Amino acid sequence: MSEIRYPYRTFRFEVEIDGVTRAGFSEVSGFDLNVDVVEYREGNDLRNTPRKLPGLTKYGNITLRWGLVGDFEFLDWIYSVAASEQAGPTGIERKNVTVRLIDDAGNPGPEWLIINAWPCRYSIPDFNALSAEVAVESIELAHEGLARVATGEDAGTASEV
Repeated sequence: MSEIRYPYRTFRFEVEIDGVTRAGFSEVSGFDLNVDVVEYREGNDLRNTPRKLPGLTKYGNITLRWGLVGDFEFLDWIYSVAASEQAGPTGIERKNVTVRLIDDAGNPGPEWLIINAWPCRYSIPDFNALSAEVAVESIELAHEGLARVATGEDAGTASEV
């Protein structure tokens, strides 16, 4: 009889930025990969429909959200990007970010590598004296690629786009 394999749950994950694991993120969202479709038809083509060819690959921005705890690391990172506008785009500090799922036993699971990420947006929470919510900051990361990293049980199935 084969072993029963349960899918991973989305609420157990960790985020690693340039090799340093960060804790306390409540949400990571925006994983998106889109390949433009280019329609092409030659004038002497006998078909009445255009050929569809792959065009540019585009990646959606990734958003990280976490409870406000007074950490300035992300704020310093986005300020360094904002200041680099005067010096040109070469001054942007790009970092690789890994998002890793964790199984019910606490073992690392599938992971995704976000390549050459840099912050393009920072948001602070709204303040309301009548609310009892946790203050949640967020940062949006632009990036140049997304790769599924092969780990453990799926070591033979890595893919990069």
